[in-house]
Amino acid sequence: MKKRCLLAAGCLLSLALVTAQTPAERQKAETLLRQMTLDEKVGQMTQVTLGVVSTAEDGILDTAALRKAVREYKVGSILNVTNHALTAEQWRHVQTQIQDEARLSRLKIPVIYGLDGIHGQTYTLDATLFPQNIGMAATRNPELAAAAAKVTAKELRASGVRWNFAPVLDCGRQPLWSRFAETYGEDVYIGKTMGATVIRAYEEDGLKTPTAVASCMKHYIAYSASRTGKDRTPIYLPETEMREYYLPQFRAAIQAGASTLMVNSSEINGTPVHASKYLLTDVLRKEMGFQGVIVSDWEDIIRLHTRHNVAATPRAAVVLAVNAGIDMSMVPADFSFFTLLKEAVQKGEVPMSRIDDAVRRILLLKLKLGLFDNPYPEPAAAANFGRPEYQALALQAAHEAMTLLKNDEAILPLSHNAHILVAGPAARSISALNGCWSYTWQGKDERWYPADSKTIVDALRDRLGADHVTTTAQAGFTNPANYDTAALRSAAAGVDAIVLCLGENAYAESPGTIPDLALPQEQLALAYAAVATGKPVILVLTEGRPRFITGIAPAMKGILMAYWSGRKTAEAIGDVLLGDYDPDGRLPFSYPRSMGEMVLYDRKPTEDIREIFNSDMTMNGYDPLFPFGWGLSYTRFAYDGLRLSATRITGAEKLTISLTVKNMGSRDGKHTVELYTRQHYASITPNMRRLRAFKKIFLKAGESQTVTFTLDRDDLAFVNAQLRTVTEPGDFDVYVGEKNAQFAYGLR
Repeated sequence: MKKRCLLAAGCLLSLALVTAQTPAERQKAETLLRQMTLDEKVGQMTQVTLGVVSTAEDGILDTAALRKAVREYKVGSILNVTNHALTAEQWRHVQTQIQDEARLSRLKIPVIYGLDGIHGQTYTLDATLFPQNIGMAATRNPELAAAAAKVTAKELRASGVRWNFAPVLDCGRQPLWSRFAETYGEDVYIGKTMGATVIRAYEEDGLKTPTAVASCMKHYIAYSASRTGKDRTPIYLPETEMREYYLPQFRAAIQAGASTLMVNSSEINGTPVHASKYLLTDVLRKEMGFQGVIVSDWEDIIRLHTRHNVAATPRAAVVLAVNAGIDMSMVPADFSFFTLLKEAVQKGEVPMSRIDDAVRRILLLKLKLGLFDNPYPEPAAAANFGRPEYQALALQAAHEAMTLLKNDEAILPLSHNAHILVAGPAARSISALNGCWSYTWQGKDERWYPADSKTIVDALRDRLGADHVTTTAQAGFTNPANYDTAALRSAAAGVDAIVLCLGENAYAESPGTIPDLALPQEQLALAYAAVATGKPVILVLTEGRPRFITGIAPAMKGILMAYWSGRKTAEAIGDVLLGDYDPDGRLPFSYPRSMGEMVLYDRKPTEDIREIFNSDMTMNGYDPLFPFGWGLSYTRFAYDGLRLSATRITGAEKLTISLTVKNMGSRDGKHTVELYTRQHYASITPNMRRLRAFKKIFLKAGESQTVTFTLDRDDLAFVNAQLRTVTEPGDFDVYVGEKNAQFAYGLR
């Protein structure tokens, strides 16, 4: 109950953050509401894609279509691109035309434009792309994530766009899911820490400033928990699990001041989230206190009728969604929502109070963003595009994402005099280094990537010289030449090592659906051929989710998980392989061994036990290929002297945990210290381990540092059978590396 009171306090904080308009702005919104016709109100709730107001040529608007959308249908929001990213200058021209048209409307309400800046400003050419969220989670560096978000905000604003459909807060506990790369991995604490940090970074400068954008936490809620792993497919989820693993990220994001929220496209326990008044109003609005704008995802309101079959007619679908709590419909390709909602209001199926509530939120968002003051692209914002320091930051982010999984016989780092063969489909692919939402939706069309983008072959040749780097790879991930095992065997003669670049090409959303996590057979054949040469093989994985490498991993001398790490992925890979950067990434997920070994690190006790007969019981139920938090370095860090400030805490008392970390090697390096706890007994079966805190530090060779963590009862809480977040008295273990200690909470 005490935890629930703290939640209420957090709700008040989020309310203050989200509704921080001035009295004048609130009065402006109310004045406009009183003046607006039903058409104007419904129009504000309507969002269409750019293609509705565009010609077939990217970046060129159809003036008649734009006039129809803004003046006839009173459209309040536009999103997306038609085919590919535009230049910043083209974007500013598009935004100017749209706002010019809005200024000719009766009430001159500006249009709010939204884009998916998922790992950088996706849809502006030459914008800076950072690691996908899964890679940012591997950095274990919230400050770095915040810095990347600041750049994304600046480059969005430089494009005249003030609303970013990011970050994704879905918990990545189903690695088959095609949007796994957009998550912060399987852990709740990392997800809520990174997510809240990024949201603050987007918005904390103040949304009227040219360095900030409105964030959009998505996809509320549990979108990633698909039973089959396929996108937009059913979720079956007990509410205890939903509240334990999927809700905390959104609660933290609300408290961090997120201005908007996008809804899960799927259904939970048979109810589409877009139709769930319980989730959208009772939990989100009333329980968690979110006061911002709720926007649907792509075409998801009409799909209540056409796909979910919970609404017998298109109008019934609109009625369900709006009454559930949706404020704005991403229609997106026509004006059907406008027509249907207007009819529904006129027939008394949607009360005017619900319409006014939604429109008020939309108007307040536009006021908060300064669109009524100046809806046009700002010169000060334009000057923030493409600054050189952004590339340095992108390289730092890619460096810190690199996760070294295996390094047998210290094969890495390679000598700067080494002769190497670089092979595999990712070796000369740019799209396979960046992944989804990279200048196009799918990220596969390399024509739109910056001209100075490097491949892995390029990066290694830059460092070793072209005469030291042989390759069998050709441009194009699917190019048959990349899978030529005979060519690989022939080219391996005379080299010291093979760098084999496997994984996944870019994909986004449903096109990324796969039947299982196995690597394609042609990639496995390439790996076996490389091993058969007798040369040491270093496997470099560029992928958005963990693909099975169990059959080939034992034969690999080194394995580097590179994720999709953005514009500087190739350079970061080169620096790590050659020892110019000491790898410090940590896995944000458990790398599975096989489909039968899909156990997560925060498993329950019965998942740890393998029992045939009582006498045959073992405790090796958690058996991933590489565990959550795994990551090697070229130096060695030792822990000593784990100390607790008390052996028992009660009430609101805090527990301080400290230890000494020493760099025992000859290299300087960064290192993440992670703290886990386990409760011995509880009314809900306790997890074997839960990550409660982490800190990233830098130590020079031979240097030591004391690292301190503080825990309180909130850090030890869980969701009980009554759906309350509670901290129960009991004994706890605390783990930091191989060190552990015990304390009690609330026991006398």
